[in-house]
Amino acid sequence: MSTLLEIKNIETFYTLIYALRGVSLSVEEGTITAILGNNGAGKSTILKTVMGLLDDQPDKGTIEFLGKRIDRKDPEVIVRMGLSYVPEGREVFDELSARENLLMGAYIRRDRAGIRRDFDRIYGYFPVLKERENQWAGTLSGGEQQMLSIGRALMNQPKLLFLDEPSLGLSPILVKEIFNIIQTINREGVAILLVEQNARMALAISHVGLILESGRFVMKGPSKELMKDKDVQEFYMGIRSEESAKGYQRWKRKKRWR
Repeated sequence: MSTLLEIKNIETFYTLIYALRGVSLSVEEGTITAILGNNGAGKSTILKTVMGLLDDQPDKGTIEFLGKRIDRKDPEVIVRMGLSYVPEGREVFDELSARENLLMGAYIRRDRAGIRRDFDRIYGYFPVLKERENQWAGTLSGGEQQMLSIGRALMNQPKLLFLDEPSLGLSPILVKEIFNIIQTINREGVAILLVEQNARMALAISHVGLILESGRFVMKGPSKELMKDKDVQEFYMGIRSEESAKGYQRWKRKKRWR
């Protein structure tokens, strides 16, 4: 497998506060890489830094996509190279139809026949978008907007897709559906860098997992191995080990009789 994205020792700051400190990671062709962490850890900042959405950032370090330096490049240049971004909160164009939103994702393309094929592909992933194609995006449900946002990013025919918290605000049933589609997209050849708080789901579908705390990676490895790690289970998946569970029960009994 070849390396699509290579991030080396980047540092990003907001005013005088460092959000990322010496962050390094790589994304291989055909893989799903998951970045996990609590709110404020810096997960979204990684994606925004790579996409060139933060002025004059990164402050240090290098970013290469397809073997070419892209740090501090204009976002349009990066998108044209084949990197698409689905932001947290979807950010659809409310007063455009679902179909017009998808067309916005293909604004750099001129291959009309290819665009028509990709409409069919997106509607295959998300049949509800076909039913809603003439409906204003702002009137769609949260789950439908998330599907639309992913579909819009895919209309760019990306080699690498960034997904920022795709499960945010969705019901468990919709989360499962979205993650199943993410796997399908990956199997069809699109590498994915996934930022997610739902550690259980993210590790279940990804190949590589990284855990970010206070702007630094504190753990990296194959997702299957991270799922077995007791600290990951307890602090990110809500699964207490037998030892910690016994300690918690003892604490509860003491508290009850005070």
